[in-house]
Amino acid sequence: MDAAEFRRRGKEMVDYVADYLEKIEERPVYPDLEPGYLRDLIPTEAPCEPESFEDLMQDVERVIMPGITHWHSPNFFAYFPAASSYPAMLADMLCGAIGCIGFSWAASPACTELETVMLDWLGKMLQLPECFIAGTHGHGGGVIQSTASEATLMSLLAARCKAVRRVQAVESERSESDVLSKLVAYTSDQAHSSVERAALIGAVMMRKVPTDEHFAVREEMLKKMVEEDKAAGLIPFYFCATLGTTPSCAFDHITKLGPLCNKENMWMHIDAAYAGSAFICPEFRPLLNGIEYADSFNFNPHKWLLINFDFIIPIKKQIRFRSLKMWFVFRLYGLKGLQAHIRKQVALAKEFESLVQADNRFEICAEVILGLVCFRLKGSNELNQNLLKRITKSREIHLVPCQLSGRFVLRFAICARTTESRHIQRAWRHITQLAFELLQEQPLRELSHSHTASDGKLLCSHSRPGAV
Repeated sequence: MDAAEFRRRGKEMVDYVADYLEKIEERPVYPDLEPGYLRDLIPTEAPCEPESFEDLMQDVERVIMPGITHWHSPNFFAYFPAASSYPAMLADMLCGAIGCIGFSWAASPACTELETVMLDWLGKMLQLPECFIAGTHGHGGGVIQSTASEATLMSLLAARCKAVRRVQAVESERSESDVLSKLVAYTSDQAHSSVERAALIGAVMMRKVPTDEHFAVREEMLKKMVEEDKAAGLIPFYFCATLGTTPSCAFDHITKLGPLCNKENMWMHIDAAYAGSAFICPEFRPLLNGIEYADSFNFNPHKWLLINFDFIIPIKKQIRFRSLKMWFVFRLYGLKGLQAHIRKQVALAKEFESLVQADNRFEICAEVILGLVCFRLKGSNELNQNLLKRITKSREIHLVPCQLSGRFVLRFAICARTTESRHIQRAWRHITQLAFELLQEQPLRELSHSHTASDGKLLCSHSRPGAV
């Protein structure tokens, strides 16, 4: 492919992408395939001779698209948002063309310096303390990472190194291995599994702190566990707080937890992977109060700030020129445009919450603070599992579940940039129709299990249909 063909194919690809996104809700949001479907659709070896671009693009539709879960469909309400915007796509194209490897300033000065400045822009949008901003007299500053999981791991390793040095500064005779064997970290029992994995990789003990009725960590419980561990000869060194937990978007009480961590010489890391973007809005910024006590903080602009995956803000240097995406998005949307996007999605979540509350067959299972609604049918876990199976099988909308206090709960997250009120209303009509059908079947199912004659034949009796 030479420059002339690249120009032609590039224009075709832009048209293909634009058409895909404009018509995405016409596609089933979730694939209807079995694992291993793709292997039989393509050759077992790479081609020896070049193939045509036309054949390749035909195979995109034949092979790839049938196996895609369309995360940017307005009918996708699973997990959390995966940000997408045209400015970020254009920046990604430019990033790929420049292709620099920014492992040092000299390797590509603009790559290093734009990242530093863009993270300062973002820090100021979030109203972070000056110690988190590179362009001040402080020692802080942000960098771009691939995932929140990596960010948490980096923070734990930094905390581990600091703790070992602190102990050895007082007890020089203690070996590093001895200190490491005594270190203990803490996180919420609602924290993402990546936090626990970070401790496994870092070879340190981690304890999960029980949460309150709102699924948040409180100071009293963490303090109790720290005191117990200190009495047992352990060294508490790290606490990972979560602002916006994965199951229910709960917020740990960092205004109280922070002073405790500071007092105990424990590194406090804040994982705000999803919720962090919302803090650019003044009405949501109080959720970040207590950040001044933290040693590190990460969140995912690729979830809610319209910057395409992958783009995480933590504490390690990246080698790709990802800051271009931030520069394009910030300049072409502006702070007000980004705030409007977040506010719109929070309003859509509130709209869905009101629909659930108006139907006495359903219940809300956690406070709706941002763009996630946790809900379920009143009844057993099995009932809700069956409802989700029907939703998934229909391929009209896509949801995923969570467990809250032992209950099977459905999560409805506002994800796509193009989601509108009509999609919320249509999704609710679809959910309630499937629930109606399921509840109609329940009495018959219960009858077949519990009213059987001694000869094995079903006893006939009148049974009132489930309430609608």
